[in-house]
Amino acid sequence: MVTPPRVEPSADGRVARALRAVPVPAALIVLVALSGVVLGRVYADPLLTRLMAGAAVGSVLVSVAARRLPSWLVAPLSVAALAGWTLLSLRLATAHAALPGGLGEVTADAARNAIPRLLTAMIPVEPAPDTVLVPVVAAWLAGLTAAEVALRAGRVLLGYLPPALLYAGALYVVGPNANPAIGPTVLFAAVAAAGLATPGRRDGPAPDPVAGLSPAVRAAVRLRLVAASAAGLAVVVALAALLAPVVAAQVDERPVDPRRYVEPPRVESLDENPLIRISGWALNPDQRLLDVRTSGGAAGDGSPRIRLAVLSDYDGVTWRVGATYRNAGRILPAAEPAPNAATDEVRQEITVGDLTGRLLPAVPTPREVTGARVAYDPATGTLIRPEGLAPGLRYEVSSVRERPDANLLPTANVPAGDEVARVLRVADGAPEPVRRLATQLAESNGAPYARADAIATFLAEHYRVTADAPSGHAYPNLAFFLFGPRNGGGQRGTSEQFAAAFAVLGRLAGLPTRVVVGFEPKGDGPVRAADAYAWPEVLFDGVGWVPFDPMPRPDSEPRPVEEDFRPQPEDPPPSEVPAPTEEPSATPPAAAPAPGRNEGGLGTPVLVGGGAGGLLLVVGAVLAVLVAMRRRLTRSRLDAGDPGERVAGAWRELTDALRLAGHPVGPDLAAAEVAERARRTLAEARAARPGEGAAGPTDRTGDGAAAGGPDEAAVDELAALLNQAGFAPGSVTPEQAEQAARLSQSFGDALRSARPRWSRLLWTVHPGPLRWRR
Repeated sequence: MVTPPRVEPSADGRVARALRAVPVPAALIVLVALSGVVLGRVYADPLLTRLMAGAAVGSVLVSVAARRLPSWLVAPLSVAALAGWTLLSLRLATAHAALPGGLGEVTADAARNAIPRLLTAMIPVEPAPDTVLVPVVAAWLAGLTAAEVALRAGRVLLGYLPPALLYAGALYVVGPNANPAIGPTVLFAAVAAAGLATPGRRDGPAPDPVAGLSPAVRAAVRLRLVAASAAGLAVVVALAALLAPVVAAQVDERPVDPRRYVEPPRVESLDENPLIRISGWALNPDQRLLDVRTSGGAAGDGSPRIRLAVLSDYDGVTWRVGATYRNAGRILPAAEPAPNAATDEVRQEITVGDLTGRLLPAVPTPREVTGARVAYDPATGTLIRPEGLAPGLRYEVSSVRERPDANLLPTANVPAGDEVARVLRVADGAPEPVRRLATQLAESNGAPYARADAIATFLAEHYRVTADAPSGHAYPNLAFFLFGPRNGGGQRGTSEQFAAAFAVLGRLAGLPTRVVVGFEPKGDGPVRAADAYAWPEVLFDGVGWVPFDPMPRPDSEPRPVEEDFRPQPEDPPPSEVPAPTEEPSATPPAAAPAPGRNEGGLGTPVLVGGGAGGLLLVVGAVLAVLVAMRRRLTRSRLDAGDPGERVAGAWRELTDALRLAGHPVGPDLAAAEVAERARRTLAEARAARPGEGAAGPTDRTGDGAAAGGPDEAAVDELAALLNQAGFAPGSVTPEQAEQAARLSQSFGDALRSARPRWSRLLWTVHPGPLRWRR
């Protein structure tokens, strides 16, 4: 047998075969790269698109180059190439974002946090290692899978599935944060169709599948092929008819944003309300918190204020930032300045010292941050470092400082409506004297700026700054600061009380206000705790947020508040209650009948008995109503509301018990001081009545004082729960609220049991808790 000689293909044949082999790999590269184009629309620059296009080219070309190798060897080769391209991409992204640290550290951090940071990043997303890692790896794997299925297995349509899934995933991640990707989608479909329409690699004409069959069998096979094709076409047409209206209806729908399912970085309570740190910093004025070096437009214009946080939410207890932080890159979103405000650029290099927490200080409003990974809240302009601050951390921040036009302020109005409802909201429970003071200042000054200036002037002229004032800006603290006796600790405070009082009075006067916490450095160099400062700001139309200074001058002597405002007492003293007057009668009174005589009516004993019985019924009904109202008040305090409100209600039950026992506590006392007074009151009551207390005579020590039983220890636990509810809102559990109710009832029962018997009866029906103001 003679083997026919092998005919080598000509040069033209080899070129034709090569040209037939190009369309499908090229189509796969374009399809994967289009996913980078779609996803890159929410990125700050085209770096991600370029990296994903490189991954598409590399993955497909590796499969094309290794098509003659065994299939099990292609995947390891491609993964090795993927590792190299990924490291190169991370290095380029690190240099682009100007992040500190080596490549190994950056790679490990990106591998741990890639997905959550990608979905919590602020739009536009900065191409950083953690925001490019997942898209680059996904693009390479999609190209590898598509090339192996389409080129090695010859299933081109099935090979389109990985790029199609990658493209759909890119559309989903973008969500409503970019315009519809109509152009890339049309191009995706056109390239896919071109790849399918290109003939495959064949050296000759396609073989006839029915060749060699008998005519009858050939006819039957062809009939079945035609029937199958017709059935398939009918199914496609039916699906198109059914799905077309559904797809068309979704064209104008707003896509779902996957970021809604991922929670952004959260902060601790000290970062949510840094206002409570002012008093602690005031007691340690030499603590070195920061080191600052300023350049740019403010270098020769004094050191600008450095902002730590903006607090816009107030619930009557604490001021909070209330921010939603999104991971941001080096370039922060730009906000339009006020129309008539002058701006200048401020560049600072800040080194962290003893400052703790996550809040990152910066001159408002920051535009670019290098040297630290940050998260940003555009609504307030507050920055955080999700990993937390550390001594020695150095970063550079470039800010645009606005200077409002002071000439527009006297005639400027303030905005209203839903957009500013957050900074106009006044929480329920504002003390009546505070409301009257705000009304008095507002009525005397009509224009918004005049009202704000009047509030600042009133605070500056009537109150004193002291470093040892206790922290607190809840309604009771502000009322004591504004109207408390000067010789008892009132009418003095730190910038915490001044700023919080201004903001509350401003909102009561119809001004949109907020509180800002930051630092006022003396110049370049160290920023110490003495430079910590809180100031209020008011929002004006066409001007923006304007800071006010309600602090008194160092050389001024405050005037008594009573000279300009005298709050009405809550309960007027008995001597001031006017005595009833008798009007003279026009006719002389008729003579009273003689005793014992009955002018046709009931006898005297019957009248006396009926009157006494009716009086007893009235007194009994009044006492029953008082008991029912007292029980209803207790239930509403201990059972209604969220756990934090129930803890506060339990604490009011304890203070009412002390007041019923004749030992009221003032609003200026801290919870620990009230707890100490409660323990002392219970011990004195038990010592005064041995044998009748709840614990019995055996609970006494040798010196006649109570031994500190469980009822007294419960006071400390209840005080701790109150502090937790006040300084960590939302952290109190329902079980802790129930425990607080049990502790307050236990203390009240113990204190009541130690009272004399007649006092125990009066305790239950005393109307005081129903009318005492909180």
